[in-house]
Amino acid sequence: MDRLERLCDLVLVLLDTKRLLTLNEIVAEVGGYPQAEASRRQAFERDKRTLRDEGIPLTMGPIPGDPTQTGYRIVPEEYYLPDLGLALDEQVALNLAVAGVHLDDPTGRDALLKLGVMERDAPVALAALPALPALPALHQALRSHAAVSFVYRGRQRMVDPHALAFRHGRWYLMGLDHNSQEPRTFRVDRMSAGLELGPEGSFVPPAGATVADQAPWRLGGDEVGVAEVLVDHVLADGVAAQLGPEGVVERRPDNSIVVRLAVVNVGAFRSWVLGLLDHAVVLGPPVLRQAVTDWLEAMLS
Repeated sequence: MDRLERLCDLVLVLLDTKRLLTLNEIVAEVGGYPQAEASRRQAFERDKRTLRDEGIPLTMGPIPGDPTQTGYRIVPEEYYLPDLGLALDEQVALNLAVAGVHLDDPTGRDALLKLGVMERDAPVALAALPALPALPALHQALRSHAAVSFVYRGRQRMVDPHALAFRHGRWYLMGLDHNSQEPRTFRVDRMSAGLELGPEGSFVPPAGATVADQAPWRLGGDEVGVAEVLVDHVLADGVAAQLGPEGVVERRPDNSIVVRLAVVNVGAFRSWVLGLLDHAVVLGPPVLRQAVTDWLEAMLS
């Protein structure tokens, strides 16, 4: 049995079950796996990666009654494309939408063919979004509420994904970082290969989480530090309204305020401070104060 046949049988078995199957149960139904346990496990891990790379939604989780074992299945409702019952004019409208802005891979075109829209009918695309290797797995993690593990700037991360969005030419993931136990935003193109999903339903996402609502100095994932900025009485009320009460750490007798910002994007933070003109002073940390000073000196030279 070649690997393609084994993969086809694996999909059929995982689709046909109504419960999670252990690896031993899968091997009993699907031929072609090695006899040795270690080799069998390695072959199955390769098959899992292949299915996910092909966009097949593989569900995994602990076996009921035996949480030490992991089970697998493919939920038919997540695998099959339902009949949308689209009229011809609706198909054309969908075609225009996909053609207008789509990922720079054939995903949208393949979906249109399944809906009965021929490629020869497609208009010229107006724009394309970059399709990164991690995006399919991140979409699956968001849909199944599964934690994701990846290497980011040389460090291993475990994150509960809350939102995924495209801003200023970049894909960003926002979620709860297990290391810091705080919300963090990560650039998807900086994630190293080998992103792994944890068990389905391992967390409950907060209501209304969205990357679009994040301040620009929090987009990037560099973890520069926590900045403190003194804002005078002229702009104090406006800045306080922008950051919310949790951002104001001190109110002084002259009606000025000290605000605290978690900064992961130095350029965006610098632009925000300079937008306040001479009504704001960066108190710290030194690396951010120096970044603003260096930029101003470069402009004057």
